Amino acid sequence: MSFTFHDVDFIWDKYYPTQRAMPWIGHRHFAYDLIRFMKPGRIVELGTHCGTSFFAFCQAMRDEGVAGECIAVDNWVGDKHNGFYGGDVYETLSKIAAEQFPGMAILNRCTFDEAAPRFAEQSIDVLHLDGLHTLEAVSHDYETWLPKLRDNGVVLFHDTHVKEGDFGVYKLWEVLKNQSPHLEFDHSYGLGVLFPKGCGASFSKWIHHRSELSDLYRCKATCYSQSVLVEDLIQ
Repeated sequence: MSFTFHDVDFIWDKYYPTQRAMPWIGHRHFAYDLIRFMKPGRIVELGTHCGTSFFAFCQAMRDEGVAGECIAVDNWVGDKHNGFYGGDVYETLSKIAAEQFPGMAILNRCTFDEAAPRFAEQSIDVLHLDGLHTLEAVSHDYETWLPKLRDNGVVLFHDTHVKEGDFGVYKLWEVLKNQSPHLEFDHSYGLGVLFPKGCGASFSKWIHHRSELSDLYRCKATCYSQSVLVEDLIQ
């Protein structure tokens, strides 16, 4: 099973053609490739906003032919870190989900704590934490949702390199990455990829080469214009 850099045009861009400075833009290629490599049955994202990462996950599942579901949990009113916004954001996401990913993309408009009881333990393959970024908030989200992650599942943390104001994801990340196998990307505000319940053999090589993998994805947009095996790029 090979980890491939895919050449992909993201559907999200057609709905937001001018929003090329969104914080998650720089991690979409990795997210897309990760999902096509893992083929997860269930992805849950806590904190979706306008769907930059969420629809990259959905598109990867669809393109890989995965019969699963991608679930977004958000109140779609915003917070002090992402700013506050009106209902048009949720309406646009609902339109994208219905037009592009019917039956796969599920939007749960509620708080994270309200959604948590709806998910059984060991029921999530990929968990993306991108809500309020204070240390207290992200720690609470991680502790609440970790039991719901399957063995060898993945937790994604965005903004692991933001150290201003009351952002505290980086503090939690510094602790967790010393306890579990992980990948780390320092561009686009930082992305941490954690395997808190073990890591399958298919990922061991990439964890060993995490620095090279980070460098490759940093320059993905300009360096590689077609699909290519990562094994061919790492010597």
